[in-house]
Amino acid sequence: METWIYFINPPRDDFAETLTPAEEEAWGRHWTRIQGLYLEGWVILVGPTLGRVNTGVCVFEAADEADARAFMEGDPTIAEGFATGDLRPFRVSLLRGRDEAAVRERLGR
Repeated sequence: METWIYFINPPRDDFAETLTPAEEEAWGRHWTRIQGLYLEGWVILVGPTLGRVNTGVCVFEAADEADARAFMEGDPTIAEGFATGDLRPFRVSLLRGRDEAAVRERLGR
């Protein structure tokens, strides 16, 4: 499996504060879908940036770029045009709970 990241770019600043009913409904389905994919083991990390620009971030695993693109494009917020997605390959270089021992050894701490 490869690691990927996609950014969910909202259509405007202050998006979380100005959701329309249709957007709120789509984001509800997005959240339900993400939680299911998390329980299935696909999702590593997910969440929004805070402040005026509410970009969403999803780090996940997929077999290849085609599967990663299908994963991202299956997001209802992207599929239905409520947001745009930006997919990129991603490498987790340091992960709390996974890498402390190796880093301590390399740094002699």
